[in-house]
Amino acid sequence: MSRVPQGASRRLLLAGALAAVSAAVTGCSSGEASTSGGSPRLRIGYFAFPSGDLLVKNRKLLEKELPDYSITWIKFDSGAAVNQAFLGKSLDIAALGSSPFARGISGGSPIPYKVAWVLDVAGENEALVARKGSGVSSVAGLKGKTVATPFASTSHYSLLAALRTAGLRSSDVKLVDLQPQAILAAWQRGDIDAAYVWLPTLDELRTTGTQLTSSKEIGAAGRPTLDLAVVSDDLIARDPQAISAWRTAEARALRLLKDDPDGSVAAVAAELGISATDAKAQLRQGVFLTPEQVASADWLGTDRSPGKLLAYVTDTARFLADQQQIDAAPSEDVVREAFYLKGLPDALK
Repeated sequence: MSRVPQGASRRLLLAGALAAVSAAVTGCSSGEASTSGGSPRLRIGYFAFPSGDLLVKNRKLLEKELPDYSITWIKFDSGAAVNQAFLGKSLDIAALGSSPFARGISGGSPIPYKVAWVLDVAGENEALVARKGSGVSSVAGLKGKTVATPFASTSHYSLLAALRTAGLRSSDVKLVDLQPQAILAAWQRGDIDAAYVWLPTLDELRTTGTQLTSSKEIGAAGRPTLDLAVVSDDLIARDPQAISAWRTAEARALRLLKDDPDGSVAAVAAELGISATDAKAQLRQGVFLTPEQVASADWLGTDRSPGKLLAYVTDTARFLADQQQIDAAPSEDVVREAFYLKGLPDALK
């Protein structure tokens, strides 16, 4: 796998940013970010992936908190595309994996955003699966095989960690950069031997594949990955109350996942266009924190005392640097500056 120098990579990301999201955010240029026909505007990026985000969207929890706002939900396929959109100033808030976030805050020109919430912790909802007939029954058996994953994603990070644990280098396999739907097509054609990806594509691969490891196992071994939520520096400066309202909506969604499982299943099924049975099975594979856990020392922490997520992100960046995925890892102080924890406890009331 070739590696583009980080500065050049940033320029390429910026050049492709508007193209990556133009269809979804037509009319949402940076100059129009704050208002829409006189109403404040929020542009929120999300994944078609079981989480509290889908409940906030489906039940219009944020619209209830901010009735005078124009709120646009924009679907993304990967964290790399989310990073592109933030570089193009096309988003205010978005879901983003911990690995692409670590990439985004690295280098001399970090992306102008900060982590403000934890959506979920990766569990069995992200995994490495080998295609039946490939002859692969272990991670070590991937040597010389073709493995697909969306580059710059949490799955990519976990795949690199799995290979390293098995004594393999990334150069020992043929890594292919594919988005989830492209992975499924390549799998069905027999073009790839294995893939590390997330739901719902993951479940489709499992029907004709053998799971080798999961993000739950890799996290338990010391390299956890998470789905975070980030907010733009511009939104922090101009409308911190909107961030507070959004956190309140996300906190309510996490409580609904625990307190109203049937309603949560129905909302996820509606958003993903799948059956209630499939939605229930997918939700069971994720690890969802309570709002109090999100703000605890084990995860985000508080403005005065950041939690363990600070160390997780710092370690992720160091690992990516060791794997030559980024030029250099940011210091812990730089990572700390990319956390927005002000007012976090207020969302839990």
